[in-house]
Amino acid sequence: MDTKDNQDELTPCFAALRSELAGIDTPRCVEKELLQAFQRQFTPERRWYQALSLPQWGTAGALCSLTAVVLLLAQSPHEAVSVSSRPLVGFDGGGAFVALDSLERIEAEPGAQLVEAEVPRTVLAPLGVPVSPENAADTVRAEMLVAADGHPLAVRLSSTN
Repeated sequence: MDTKDNQDELTPCFAALRSELAGIDTPRCVEKELLQAFQRQFTPERRWYQALSLPQWGTAGALCSLTAVVLLLAQSPHEAVSVSSRPLVGFDGGGAFVALDSLERIEAEPGAQLVEAEVPRTVLAPLGVPVSPENAADTVRAEMLVAADGHPLAVRLSSTN
């Protein structure tokens, strides 16, 4: 075979080459310097978004969000908060009316009427009337200010039964 003959002819050449190269010793830092030069030459440039690390991007995002919130709050329309001099509870002859609707609606109602009614205690629980299992079935006598359409506007508790 032809390849075996070529191998036999090259064997002494390779042996001579190995013996010559064995005597050549390169300095220790040559490989390190070659690798650094290769890295500088063939490493792609960093993109603009790679200039910051992940924690730095997080901080920048938080600051941008905070700035946006502050700007939105600064630009939002502000209305002065004013406390109405009209109370939600009005006194009439010693009793107190509790407004169930807005005062504007109560004042604007042209045909409001005063109606006496017996109201279950459980219905008045959201207004602060105490309810327990013993008195849950009781009724409370109340005077109600009712609009022309039958919608209750205010209530005044007269007495309990």
